[in-house]
Amino acid sequence: MNPMIEQIQSKFPQAVTKIYEHNARRIYVDVKPEHIAAVAGFIYNDLSFRYVIASGIDTPEAIEILYHFSHDSTGLMLSVRAAIADKEKPAIGSLTSVIKGISWIEREIHELLGVDFTGHPNLKHLLLTDDWPQGDYPLRHDNKRK
Repeated sequence: MNPMIEQIQSKFPQAVTKIYEHNARRIYVDVKPEHIAAVAGFIYNDLSFRYVIASGIDTPEAIEILYHFSHDSTGLMLSVRAAIADKEKPAIGSLTSVIKGISWIEREIHELLGVDFTGHPNLKHLLLTDDWPQGDYPLRHDNKRK
C-alpha cells in the first residue's frame, strides 16, 4: 500500500471505511461524512496534496461526494469519497474553511444535487436561475423535469 494512504488510515482509523487501489497512481478512500473536514485537511495541509475538484453523484444508496486530490511530485491521484445516506436531506460539512477554492463547486453540487454544505458562507444560486423551483435538483434521479 502507498505510504501516504497508510498515514491517512493510521491517523483516521475511525473515519476510513474502505480503500480501493484502482492502480498504483489512482486510489479511492471512503470516509464517513462526519470526518471529511479532518481527513481532507490532513491530505491538503499535511501531506501536501493539491485540491483538484469535487464531484457529486446520486446513487441508489446515497449521494456521494468525491474530493479529488493530486500529489503532483509522485503523480498520485487520490479521491476521497463520502456517502451521504440521507437522500431526503443530504448534508455534509463544508470544506471552505480548509480549502478556499472549494466554494464554487460546493455551490454547484448544492444547486444540482441538493446537498447542504453546512457552514458554507454563501450557498446562493450559481448556475440555475433564481426562480428555479426549490427542491428540484437537475442531477438527482428523482428530478421532476425528466
